[in-house]
Amino acid sequence: MSVQERKERERAERERLIVATARELAEQQGWDAVTTRRLAERIEYSQPVLYSHFRGKREIIGAVALEGAAELAAAVRAAASAAEGPRTRVTALARAYLDFAERNPAVYDAIFQLDGGLAFAAEDTPGPLKDAFAALLENLGEVAGEGVHPGLFTEVFWAALHGLATLTRAGRLPPTEAERRVELVVDRLVMA
Repeated sequence: MSVQERKERERAERERLIVATARELAEQQGWDAVTTRRLAERIEYSQPVLYSHFRGKREIIGAVALEGAAELAAAVRAAASAAEGPRTRVTALARAYLDFAERNPAVYDAIFQLDGGLAFAAEDTPGPLKDAFAALLENLGEVAGEGVHPGLFTEVFWAALHGLATLTRAGRLPPTEAERRVELVVDRLVMA
């Protein structure tokens, strides 16, 4: 291995450490606790080293969002592929989405609530964000109903799931009816 390759590998490892540490700190104490100073202390590198990877917290949030979007896409695909039949796949997809949001609140916020400097629904939308939407579309397109554009249906279904995830986490919806809400969303929106 050349010196250059070793340096590139070390740089990539430091970057992964920064993102993992930011994610861990955010999940434990919230995003307000994630500062470049605290991250530098936790990873035992100076702040200039941290800034050599990310220009600031916004870019770190973006990196966590991209990592989380890839995980969300994988979770949705795994749940849907394990189910048989369109309605069962959509129900499994909905549960996987809501479970991801509940288990990873800081990552979910990084993806959908916080400014990570990432473009959504645009030509320059990063691949992991496009793929997360594609994971939904792959399973929702077939149940959109006649005359309904699959992408539009996916946006509406996603909005419903996002609303459930956000309102449940904020304590605005009682947790006792969580499963019934999933059933209602699927029953009312899915035509298959």
